[in-house]
Amino acid sequence: MSVFTPVTDEALQQWLRNYAIGRPVELRGIAAGVQNSNFFVTTTLGRYVLTLFETMNRAELPFYLYLMAHLARHGLPVPAPIADLDNEYLGTLSDRPAVLVARLSGASVMDPGPQHCARVGAMLAGLHLAGRSFGRRQDNPRNAAWRAATTEQVRDYLPADERALLDAEIASESARDDSALPCGVIHADLFRDNVLWDGDCIGGVIDFYFAGVDSLLFDVAVTANDWCTEPDGRFDTQRCRALLDAYHAERPFTADECASWPAMLRSAALRFWLSRAADYHLPRDGEMVLVKPPQEYRDILRLRQGDVPPLVATTCP
Repeated sequence: MSVFTPVTDEALQQWLRNYAIGRPVELRGIAAGVQNSNFFVTTTLGRYVLTLFETMNRAELPFYLYLMAHLARHGLPVPAPIADLDNEYLGTLSDRPAVLVARLSGASVMDPGPQHCARVGAMLAGLHLAGRSFGRRQDNPRNAAWRAATTEQVRDYLPADERALLDAEIASESARDDSALPCGVIHADLFRDNVLWDGDCIGGVIDFYFAGVDSLLFDVAVTANDWCTEPDGRFDTQRCRALLDAYHAERPFTADECASWPAMLRSAALRFWLSRAADYHLPRDGEMVLVKPPQEYRDILRLRQGDVPPLVATTCP
């Protein structure tokens, strides 16, 4: 959640005239994140998050907004989008597509324990189950095709050993058939900083703007690679077991998913190595921009080529 496009107090005040949420009191940019311009907005009636979309196609955005509304209706702690007086979620501000969502309570926990991971695993399974009844479809924007295309953009910036690692993993992905894996709506970016904690409970799951339809197992792998990883990139077995067992209790993993688990962990690591490498080597201008180091997920990818905790603690189905 960076700021690439500034918003003035006057522009916000004019824009909010088409909403029923009161008058603006405070506008504050959010420095975290890397894709869109984000602000905390406080009005006389509540607290919200304003997002200006910098690169996303406007036609793609209703998928994310209606997905968030759908999941919120199903009781998940998701920021519901706010409709304007014309009953539209998506508007235009500072020449960018823009949306307001409810600001949820809580704060991120960056040093989670097994109890946090168990709650995240159960919540992710609930998100996947609720997503079954969502009627819209849009592919994961960071799917295998994107990973192959982004490889071509960044590989010349990398040293020879990293190019070899990248090429080998892309070749492995292209030879793999994941068609038997359960698919559905995935969050695709469920990192620690995208979950807000209200005491021991999850108060909010945020930043759905990488969501799409893909293998559910990919979402589990993205989540485990962040929540269950030590600073050196290795898995914390206890946290990993807590997350996977809690998920499995709500949506049991299939035999095909068990067999694909090691490869999916590598694909999830590859996705974030590539996106961070692109942000680092091909940066965009902005007022407040966070660029995360790509080496973290390069190292995680290398580690996932070795032994990994099994998807299911007992025998797979």
